[in-house]
Amino acid sequence: MGTLHYQDEQAEIHKLVVGPLDNNVFVVRCRDTGQSLLIDAANEHERLLELCQRLDVRRVLETHGHWDHIQAVPAVRDAGYDVGVTAEDASMLDAYDFVLEDDSVIEVGRLRLRTIATPGHTPGSICFLLEGSPVLFSGDTLFPGGPGATKFPGGDFETIIRSIDTRLFTLPAETLVLPGHGDDTTIGAERPHLQEWIDRGW
Repeated sequence: MGTLHYQDEQAEIHKLVVGPLDNNVFVVRCRDTGQSLLIDAANEHERLLELCQRLDVRRVLETHGHWDHIQAVPAVRDAGYDVGVTAEDASMLDAYDFVLEDDSVIEVGRLRLRTIATPGHTPGSICFLLEGSPVLFSGDTLFPGGPGATKFPGGDFETIIRSIDTRLFTLPAETLVLPGHGDDTTIGAERPHLQEWIDRGW
């Protein structure tokens, strides 16, 4: 099962595409210890649980609470994995185990993921920056070609633009962006287009 998507000296990142909306599920694995985190238990819980067992996943982080990103949460919790979500999006889940806060560090093995609150797609959308590697998990906040949709309840275009501009576009240009759907991009590829997105209004 070829799930390896990225690797460097400290980390492996595995990727699965699941469900009717082709959600990206990522597993971040510490190469020193073998321990991992799963980002967005979106769907197809059998495949995710197999990956969790194979890669020694310790906990699950949700980038936001939209239904397509949380379909497998009950199954992974039943299997014994703790699930974290922001307080602002927690009500979108039937149940969860811990709250994700802005500008905090989540450790797995020797890896450290820093949280970056990026409201706009949902009130509690959050991104994860892998310290020591040029990798950002952007959820549905930033995609190749623009921000995530803001037409759903709780979404706000001006807020997502502010989040991208002040929280994400301050990162180095070479930072690899791994979004909740679709292909990778980089901060450097997207940053020059901010004004275009503002002008078009989506």
